[in-house]
Amino acid sequence: MAYTVILGVTGSIAAYKACEITTSLVKSGIEVVVVMTDCAQHFVTPLTFQTLSRNKVVTGLFGQQEVHDPYHVSLSDRVDLILIAPATANILGKLASGIADDVLTCTVLASKARVLIAPAMDDRMYSHPVVQGNIQKLKAMGYRFVGPVEGRLSSGRIGVGRMADVGDIVQAVQEELKALSSKPQKEAGVKGLSGKSKG
Repeated sequence: MAYTVILGVTGSIAAYKACEITTSLVKSGIEVVVVMTDCAQHFVTPLTFQTLSRNKVVTGLFGQQEVHDPYHVSLSDRVDLILIAPATANILGKLASGIADDVLTCTVLASKARVLIAPAMDDRMYSHPVVQGNIQKLKAMGYRFVGPVEGRLSSGRIGVGRMADVGDIVQAVQEELKALSSKPQKEAGVKGLSGKSKG
């Protein structure tokens, strides 16, 4: 069975690792549609992801289309899993608060697909009570997290905030898709990862 995964890329230096994630998922037979925030495009170009995924990269809510088909709705209807890697403190705060002001947040909120998040940020940001509160809130809604891990950060500091290794993220994606395939058809893509309805 062929699966479709949305890879949401946000504005972090770890965005370059999303290129490796894209390549690994495509090689395993998964269709990848990359959705980039404006900030993400300062680190990696959409053309890079288009080449690696062999799909058009979504960078805005309003694309050049011949028919009216808002991206965040059409994408959410056909996806099996949404992976956000790297996920900044900003995107975590938006999702936890229900803010939908870009194509990625709109897509996530419009979808009933499973969501897997790989955070990447400064260790002091990650440990901040607000960020930790947002993570706990998202977990309670059924979102799944992989990482972050301890390592050298962009600031040169060593701390917890480094995005999980590409291999671990890809493995987590495959495990979620495997779990999805074992669910009854009527349940697939409807419930969050904790079994709680996200609708």
